[in-house]
Amino acid sequence: MQIVEISRRQLQYWAQTDLVRPSAKTPGGHGRYTFEDLVALKTAKRLIDAGVSVQRIRNSIRALRNLLPTVRRPLAELILVATGDVVLAFKDGAAFDAISGQQWVFEVARFRREVEDWRRSSLAKPALLPARVTHREGTAARMA
Repeated sequence: MQIVEISRRQLQYWAQTDLVRPSAKTPGGHGRYTFEDLVALKTAKRLIDAGVSVQRIRNSIRALRNLLPTVRRPLAELILVATGDVVLAFKDGAAFDAISGQQWVFEVARFRREVEDWRRSSLAKPALLPARVTHREGTAARMA
């Protein structure tokens, strides 16, 4: 709760409604969150803070799982960016609408530099979580 800066009630609600569930539970029923879970929680919070509704996030997760069957946890494995009412997903150098799958064409190279600059400045602040999580495949990154 402290790392992600959400309330206990929010954490429970997100688990109950399948927005982000803990990877494990204790025999007493308490959730245990992995680092990947924390990344997903932080991503959900950042999207909500950017004005994206919980319902739109859920719809985006569902659509991304259909569009990208190898992605198990879109909130933790993809770069997601809120642009107004649209959630953009970035994978393999392409940007696309997380719900419709429609590809967006804009200067990805410039945006990538901006993300890298942001990442470097964020990593310089020790109180923040790292903006990048590398998974076994070495291709998945997370930033919101």
